[in-house]
Amino acid sequence: MADGTQHAAAWDRATLTALFDPETGWLDRRVLSDESLYQLELERIFARGWNFMCHESQLKAPGDYLISYIGEDQVIVVRGADGEIRALLNTCRHRGNALCRAEQGRAKSFVCSYHGWNYALDGELIGVPGQSTFYHGELDKSRLSLAKARIESHLGFYFATLAEDAPSLHDYLGVTGRAGLGMICAHGEIEVAEGVQKNIIDCNWKIAVDNLFDWYHVPYSHASANTAGFLDIARIQFPKDQMVMLGEYGHAIGGPGIPRAAQDQINALTDAQRMELSHAQADMAPRIRPRAATDLMGPEGVRSEGHPNIFPNLWVTISGTQMCLRLPRGPSHTELWWYTLVPKAAPPEAKREIIRRMNHVFGPAGLLEQDDGENWSQSTRSSRGVASRTLGHNLQMGLGHDEAKVGAGGEHYIEGLISEHGQRWLYRAWTEWMSARDWAELKANHSAPPTGRV
Repeated sequence: MADGTQHAAAWDRATLTALFDPETGWLDRRVLSDESLYQLELERIFARGWNFMCHESQLKAPGDYLISYIGEDQVIVVRGADGEIRALLNTCRHRGNALCRAEQGRAKSFVCSYHGWNYALDGELIGVPGQSTFYHGELDKSRLSLAKARIESHLGFYFATLAEDAPSLHDYLGVTGRAGLGMICAHGEIEVAEGVQKNIIDCNWKIAVDNLFDWYHVPYSHASANTAGFLDIARIQFPKDQMVMLGEYGHAIGGPGIPRAAQDQINALTDAQRMELSHAQADMAPRIRPRAATDLMGPEGVRSEGHPNIFPNLWVTISGTQMCLRLPRGPSHTELWWYTLVPKAAPPEAKREIIRRMNHVFGPAGLLEQDDGENWSQSTRSSRGVASRTLGHNLQMGLGHDEAKVGAGGEHYIEGLISEHGQRWLYRAWTEWMSARDWAELKANHSAPPTGRV
């Protein structure tokens, strides 16, 4: 893995950490536009971190594969003949050609269309045309397997990293990251619906991430959805009942939270009673979670009705009905991949209705995504102007006015008004990842989730 020295020359630790001031909430706009910073991100964040690859339901049988990304490195995620899921770099060891051109499919092996090199599902090189003649029998195939990324899973969600020294996925996720994935499975087993929606927006990937913590913009940016009757802002925003969870390495959850007194009442109910109350609620209101959800999300995490972000770029929407990857495509473009999640045991007509609704919320045809994309694009554009890029972004909402508490399950959480605690945590983590040369340095210097006044 590259060590970042080729781009770090212009960005030493002091310069990088100065790009965001957590004490004032000031963010340097170059964070959203500078090409050398972007190249350093690919090396120090994406190649180093755990990147979401797929859910197990997307690869049902041996030979099933799909294409994903670690930054801009294309990866084949495939279920092998032995049933194991692996992550292989999609580049032939001969001349670098992509082996898979289709975004997903089923294969018995991977054959390069350039010169016919053939690789098994586990990445081993098994065939080379002209091996005994053109190569005179001297080619050592054992040294030319496809490059592999480390891959691990949590609750059926597979993540991969290119860093051999990275901690385990379980430790990387920590309490907050595991709560975020637990939200998806809180009501039982799920599966990913066929068809990942993909589109490109001319914005920096980080502003598409920090927006998911932003409940300040909802009544303004999405007023048209409210006027059209598609969205009832008063039912989803709860500006005074917000709950932000801050976790290791930049993971966070932000949005509405169930007050402790209300959760205590829920805890006294049976699962049957909770289901009955859920059915009596207004359309599109979050369902009341069953008792088992507390094991997945923690005693405080189970109160969150917000948006988790698994650092760096996996968004889980409210109650885990959708996920979105914000894939970097240069400092000014982001490719969004939207996954719709449905209960595995639901009848086909129920799954179709969930998919229909979700397609109208987020994604290329979603009412909310169209509003957001315009804002992200213009905010990114202003970071490139000679004068405008010197102004910075203001992220001071709630700064110094709230208290971070620690729950019985180790959750670090803040309750109160709408704030920008999640955004500040994102950019604090970003500076720490960017200024660390390796995992040892990142572990030694990253901020622990806060307690006390924040």
